[in-house]
Amino acid sequence: MVGTCPAYELLSSSSSSKHWTYDVFLSFRGEDTRKNFTGHLHMALKDAGTNVFIDNDELRKGEEISAELVRAIEMSRISVIVFSRSYATSSWCLEELVKIMECKRTLRQMVFPIFYDVDPSDVRKQTGSFGEAFGKHADRFLLDMDKVLRWRSALTEAATLSGWDLRNTADGHEAKFIKKIIDEITRHLNNTYLSEAVYPVGIDFRVENMSSHLYVGSDDVCIVGIWGMGGVGKTTVAKAIYNRFYHIFEAKSFLSNVREAAKQYNGLVCLQEQLLSDVLKPTKIKVDSVDRGINVIKERLRGKRVLVIIDDTDRVDQLNALAANRNWFGPGSRIIITTRDEHLLKQLEVDAIYLAPEMNETEALELLSWHAFKNSYPKEGYYELSKSVVAYCGGLPLALQVLGSFLVGRSVPEWQSALENLKRSPHHEIHEKLRISFDGLNDDNERDIFLDISCFFIGMDKNNVNQILDGCDFSAEIGMSVLLQRCLVTVSETNKLMMHDLIRDMGREIVREKFPKEHGKRTRLWHYKDVADMLTDKEELRRRRRVKESERENEYYLRILFTELTILQYTEPFILWALLSS
Repeated sequence: MVGTCPAYELLSSSSSSKHWTYDVFLSFRGEDTRKNFTGHLHMALKDAGTNVFIDNDELRKGEEISAELVRAIEMSRISVIVFSRSYATSSWCLEELVKIMECKRTLRQMVFPIFYDVDPSDVRKQTGSFGEAFGKHADRFLLDMDKVLRWRSALTEAATLSGWDLRNTADGHEAKFIKKIIDEITRHLNNTYLSEAVYPVGIDFRVENMSSHLYVGSDDVCIVGIWGMGGVGKTTVAKAIYNRFYHIFEAKSFLSNVREAAKQYNGLVCLQEQLLSDVLKPTKIKVDSVDRGINVIKERLRGKRVLVIIDDTDRVDQLNALAANRNWFGPGSRIIITTRDEHLLKQLEVDAIYLAPEMNETEALELLSWHAFKNSYPKEGYYELSKSVVAYCGGLPLALQVLGSFLVGRSVPEWQSALENLKRSPHHEIHEKLRISFDGLNDDNERDIFLDISCFFIGMDKNNVNQILDGCDFSAEIGMSVLLQRCLVTVSETNKLMMHDLIRDMGREIVREKFPKEHGKRTRLWHYKDVADMLTDKEELRRRRRVKESERENEYYLRILFTELTILQYTEPFILWALLSS
């Protein structure tokens, strides 16, 4: 293949999930190649099982291409352009080419140029027979030179893409030449693109930022982590990276949902077998233990330039079984790991960590609108409600997708009711997704610190909170460090403890759900009304004075008392003094 650009253009998030009508669109000059080269190529593509669109109309009228051809180009996954000597003499062919290059930019379709008995530089610079054709176009379209400039630009852009030159391929043997083209096209068509977000808002921006950490093209083996809270879009970014770059690697593997897969019987062995089988296709590799799998990975993959994505990992043993060492993979390989736990990435000593960002307000409003209204902007009468939902979701794509899908087609009163309900308790689907991070905490010390922060300490100075927690016999420093590494807590520039609103609501829901109707039995109270009810309930007050009956009751009542003191210290000094005195 020739050209200065990569071997082919990939489908991006906007096109990877698109339903294509045709596999290949053939653009060619009929009188040059219809009954020879292009005809043979068309038959070979059909014999290979490819769905090809070829224009059979030899008696074209007018200068503009038909609506049917426009649709065919837009609905084709690949466009193949056969540049022949008189290609540029046809304004119809040039208009087709302009549309093809437009679809390459907007739909990220793949485009392959074929130089059939012409020099690629003649096409690129419009010299030789192409120069003669444009001399005539300049005279004919003297009053419409913008059109001629569009044609020139499209030719230059297309000719710089990687393609095939008959004179430099297969010794000019046309049959061998066609076979090479068929092999390459079918290889791309047989590659399965990963399905990404239905509405890829903001994905291109994140992929560009992530790509700066990959140094794709260098011969170093690079391991990069994508880190962030649950639901922020780490997997979506990883899939988009895979779709954009896999073509430049010798082999690739996307290991999805590693956290859950590893829990299954022989889970790590199965993941190792999947990695080996993905890379060594069509060979199927079987291993009988994790240790054996590690050896096979090192032996079989160290000579291959691979792209491996290990998605949603939460334990170091998973990484040790799949990608513990750069020496396991060939030069130029890239290993991408997505996780909620920054500490795992530091243990593996990755080359870079990309913190997946939350959506800004503009992106969030657009994503919600696509899911709720099937449009990029809220429907009339829903703008303020939509902004309220966006504020609740706090830039979390998962929440925007879930709530947008839930609210689609609902009336304004239903939106208002849903928002009121969300203030009382989080949406169950969002809650369950976010709770994975809480359930992944290793011990009760970390869980209790998280719940205390979510109920009491958001916005307070981190050092002060550590002192309070240490006074309650918690190991605050290490516990806080774990929460920070898992994106459950953040620290502001002024050293204040901060937490995403949905993470906060998830923590409070964990406390509430054990006793949804009996707030007096909960381990923590944060709502002023619940505290007021407790303080005015005489039976609860009497029960609270019997704190020495057992150690468990003692711990329970101290928490209740601490809850009251935390809230009341800013509001009722007299009641605070009375409680301490009692």
